[in-house]
Amino acid sequence: MAFELTVIVPVYNESGNLERLQNECTRFLDNCIVSAGILFVNDGSNDNSQAMLENICNKDPRFQYISFEQNAGLSAAIKAGFDHVKGPLTGYMDADLQTSPEDFNVLLREMGDHALITGVRSGRKDSFVKNTSSKIANSIRRAFTHDGMDDTGCPLKIIRTEYAKRIPMFKGLHRFLPAMILLQKGSIRQFPVRHFPRIAGKSNFGLANRLLGPLMDCFAYLWMKKKYINYKVEKQSGHE
Repeated sequence: MAFELTVIVPVYNESGNLERLQNECTRFLDNCIVSAGILFVNDGSNDNSQAMLENICNKDPRFQYISFEQNAGLSAAIKAGFDHVKGPLTGYMDADLQTSPEDFNVLLREMGDHALITGVRSGRKDSFVKNTSSKIANSIRRAFTHDGMDDTGCPLKIIRTEYAKRIPMFKGLHRFLPAMILLQKGSIRQFPVRHFPRIAGKSNFGLANRLLGPLMDCFAYLWMKKKYINYKVEKQSGHE
């Protein structure tokens, strides 16, 4: 089933959040301003997440899932989602519900002709250490990418699928989605969205991979930028 907007939701040991996530996403799907569906990507969870995802998807065809054999990481989960989306718009959000799926309607209304629109978390409800490390990491990324984005770590994003499928993903590149759209000469925009405290589960990122990881990934991005191939077909013959 192809939707105008398919929202990718990576899942790793989120059984404590999935019932709330189902309810919040169902409310969003019922009120979305375009036809929309949810694509869960189970990143090798070792809790009860897979059984819960199967139950959710069996009850409502607007929910679908992909399940990895073993944990492969967030970038791999996003890449798998990009590969499987068939509709024109690809959304992305985390399973922890620190952002609300209802705010996809906000982004959709502001999308216009942009290739990507990303949320900026306003009034963040995270710890001082998490907020501070995030600000530092964002400033480092801006210095390397010059993408003008204030909060590339915000998981609430919408990308035109044709652009998403051309992103050559590697581990850590999920932090550079706006910059990778700029390499394709696509237009990007950011817009404020709500932020909420995490109620269940735990973050899979600590101080080291919030700062050291992004710094190392910046050098990988610079290599990618230098080697990146970008083209657009103007004409082709009518023969297959």
